[in-house]
Amino acid sequence: MTLKRGFKQLIDEANERIETLGIDDAKALLDDPNVQWVDIRDLRELEREGMIPGAFHAPRGMLEFWIDPDSPYHKEVFDSGKKFLLYCGSAWRSALATATLIDMGFENVCHLEGGFSKWKKSGGTVVEHPEKSA
Repeated sequence: MTLKRGFKQLIDEANERIETLGIDDAKALLDDPNVQWVDIRDLRELEREGMIPGAFHAPRGMLEFWIDPDSPYHKEVFDSGKKFLLYCGSAWRSALATATLIDMGFENVCHLEGGFSKWKKSGGTVVEHPEKSA
């Protein structure tokens, strides 16, 4: 089967129209009360690697359902009016997710350049997933 557009093209197209924050700029927003960090990685990744402090876990597969106020799965955190800063492991899923949120009508959304991998390599703060320490 020949794909019309592969994942690399989809990511490139998303990155052309979304805001990407560099690690240093993102670190400056870590404690900003007007920014909600959103970790879209799989639960196993959070349990294995930890997460950025204060991030809300919204698995990529549920993100659209949790964001939409008309969905029975809606989460109130997405009604906050804050800027949403999404991240995944290496900024592929978060690029696609950020583009999807823009398509859904969100205006104040961006993602983390290089994802959680680059965050950790840069010495960014990491905490255990709360359920792991419980």
